[in-house]
Amino acid sequence: MAAFFVQSLAQAPEPPTDAITAATTLTQLFAIGINHQTAPVSLRERVAFADEALASALASLKSLSTVREVALLSTCNRTELYAVAEDEGRALGDWLAHHENEASDLQAYLYWHYDANAVRHLFRVATGLDSLVLGEPQILGQVKHAWAAARAAGSLGGQLDRLFQQAFVTAKRARTDTRIGANPVSIASAAVRLAQGTFARPEDSSVLLVGAGETIELVARHLSQAQVKRLLVANRTLAHAQALASRHGGVALPLAEIDRHLGDVDIVFSATASREPVLHRTQVASALAQRRHRPMLLLDLAVPRDIAADVGTLKDVFLYTIDDLERVVEDNRRSRREAAEAAEAIVDLQVARYVETLTASTRTAPLKRLRAHGEVARSDVLAKARQQLASGQDAETVLEFLAHTLTNRLLHAPTIALREAALTGDNELARAAEKLFPDGPGGETGTGEAGIGEAEQER
Repeated sequence: MAAFFVQSLAQAPEPPTDAITAATTLTQLFAIGINHQTAPVSLRERVAFADEALASALASLKSLSTVREVALLSTCNRTELYAVAEDEGRALGDWLAHHENEASDLQAYLYWHYDANAVRHLFRVATGLDSLVLGEPQILGQVKHAWAAARAAGSLGGQLDRLFQQAFVTAKRARTDTRIGANPVSIASAAVRLAQGTFARPEDSSVLLVGAGETIELVARHLSQAQVKRLLVANRTLAHAQALASRHGGVALPLAEIDRHLGDVDIVFSATASREPVLHRTQVASALAQRRHRPMLLLDLAVPRDIAADVGTLKDVFLYTIDDLERVVEDNRRSRREAAEAAEAIVDLQVARYVETLTASTRTAPLKRLRAHGEVARSDVLAKARQQLASGQDAETVLEFLAHTLTNRLLHAPTIALREAALTGDNELARAAEKLFPDGPGGETGTGEAGIGEAEQER
């Protein structure tokens, strides 16, 4: 599988010349990261971010001088940055590759998506089209969590906020209009299915669950449906283990007591948020001796990994990580390809609409600036006219002042620009002015040199 994971930076797509690029001259939209398709779990776990680390990571990213907006998505299968930034995203890539000075070799595994391709990537991720388990439902909640964390950290601006909101709409549309979410298969169900196909069938086995989060909850649910023989739940917070065990007919125990019970179990599912392994080689070796080397099935569903890698070298141990589930879920992929094609079409449509909307809003920016300029001039000149009336000046004189000054204020900037265009031979601006200011019957459209000077004095 090693070749499956390797994707060099040189293979990354070049920045496209599309509507978003044309609309933003200094900044671009980026999606940068690694996932189960480009990097093994040994690399992914080095750049996995626990929930409590998101705020500080986002603050660090936002402090980069080239970054305008940024969000961080970190799951067991991917770590990705979505950002509006300058410098072609180099600072973002360097930050991810060298965070905590641990993963300097990560650059070779990063993928980069720009502008419309970044939009498409996020929409596919939120829809479950880029997941290890095609159409898996948990990813949408994880994307929403990343969006909420970025909002709370103040690193989410208007452009990324609109992008994520549209991603949620796209995912909902895909799940409503296609069968991409029908009979969802999660990592948890795939892991239980793997166990059912081995020597340690749940209905004949004692099973230990380590953790009490969403993944372990799903594992427990699937084990209950498979009529597991005996279920133990271990967690650092005993109350959480007790709550989960009570829902699924299991027995709870503190994480510190794993060693006392490990020899009694045939299968271990582990998925905690620990940064370090919770199960080591010496513990498993001791359990095997107690079991007289009856085999054990260990399924590590965590990133970073919960079970030390060298446990897999023990005889009579069958250790599977989240990457090994790729084979298990291939059948799921085949059965959902037709639905996936329909979902891809929805994603393409939503990407086109998003780009069109963004381009339209950018094209109206000059009009908004023009109107804002006019409103400022109107408000300022009107305030001065009212002051003159309040001081007792003749109303006719004040009206003349208001009309003359407002006209000069509004036409000053275009007059200067047109004069410079005439001197430099900028015919395009002149033709635009002819469309914007056509001569009226017997009227003139510009101000003279005196008008320019008067406007300057008034300003």
